[in-house]
Amino acid sequence: MTEIQQEALNKAVETINGDMAALWITIAAVLVFFMQAGFTLVEIGFTRSKNAGNIIMKNIMDLCIGSIMFWAVGYGIMYGSDLVMGGFFRSSPADQGYFFFSASDWYNLFFQTVFCATAATIVSGAVAGRTKFSTYLILSAVITTLIYPISGSWYWPFDDDAWLNTAGFIDFAGSSVVHAVGGSAALVAAIMVGPRIGKYVDGKAIAIPGHNIPFGAIGVMILWLGWFGFNGGSQLAWGGDDTIAAGSVIINTNLAAAIGAVSALLLTWLKYGKPDVSMTLNGALAGLVGITAGCGAVSAWGALAIGLICGSLVVLSIEFIDKKLHVDDPVGAISVHGVCGFAGTVLVGLFALDGGLLYGGGAHLLWVQTYGSLAYIAWAAFGTFVVLIILKKTVGLRVSKEIEMDGLDIHEHGSEAYPDFRLNSH
Repeated sequence: MTEIQQEALNKAVETINGDMAALWITIAAVLVFFMQAGFTLVEIGFTRSKNAGNIIMKNIMDLCIGSIMFWAVGYGIMYGSDLVMGGFFRSSPADQGYFFFSASDWYNLFFQTVFCATAATIVSGAVAGRTKFSTYLILSAVITTLIYPISGSWYWPFDDDAWLNTAGFIDFAGSSVVHAVGGSAALVAAIMVGPRIGKYVDGKAIAIPGHNIPFGAIGVMILWLGWFGFNGGSQLAWGGDDTIAAGSVIINTNLAAAIGAVSALLLTWLKYGKPDVSMTLNGALAGLVGITAGCGAVSAWGALAIGLICGSLVVLSIEFIDKKLHVDDPVGAISVHGVCGFAGTVLVGLFALDGGLLYGGGAHLLWVQTYGSLAYIAWAAFGTFVVLIILKKTVGLRVSKEIEMDGLDIHEHGSEAYPDFRLNSH
């Protein structure tokens, strides 16, 4: 084979690998897109039937608003080439503006868009059943336009201008960038909106069961499936070594989810005398959130350890936040995404094959993982607080007592999800 022929062959292989990578990222993005259905079902199932339509509307609008605002502004802030405020965020070049027009990169925009919508959706479940729809829409718009893109710009462009990337921070698919950001925003929102009527009586937390646990279970299974795209797609390539790496990421993701569910099941069995269904489902999600940071950096044994820790942690966290802090989170979103997003990020500092404390890397990575995740949490909490303070003084945060008691569906949307049954109406 001549040198010219070899060069042509190499170019052809490079083109094929590039096309395969684009196809893999697009398929992964479709899986992540489908996760929106999973979030919707989990939130509907774990809450009361009179608010099911409102939850559907919030999740749909997270996707719709996120798709438009991230295309128009957010992507430029997150991946732009020009630094603003010393690298606090980015902007697109002046000749392009913020609107995204790079035809050669459409599939990456789609992939990043569905991640952005996921970050916003996490807040929905934590404030379910008492928040004004208009208020939620504004908060969702700010998260997808500013809060999430700014935090994402600190790491994911993977260049020397991203300060956490330069520091050596590891968050493969977003335990902190997506989940801790969403969980932190959810915590602030749940505190500021306040608990549902009847949730806390004489200082005691009263259980308000969800109306459709099968919906919740189906939602978790959809999320589990979508997570293979969430984490596997974050390899951002396919072919050769990338195929092996993506396969490892998917196995690590599955193992962490499985052991997370088993861990939550066993802990609730010991604590309550019976294995709890909703906690077991949240245990699987906790394992998924926890492994998202390190799925490309740890071994299968490390994935099992992270999933085991997060599956147990989510049970303890949900109880603590509900019974001790008296923060009303109907679906456990703060614990699943916020607490386990932070924990999963930090645990990379222990279990990473390259640089982890347990593999002879010392404490440096553990420190970087800790302050990096705390930076995301602090930024999301601050941004959400500022937005909600403004909204509280203008449009208000929560519906009236009458609307909450009757259900948000009929008052906010003029219809009911279950008009013929009125299941669990109060």
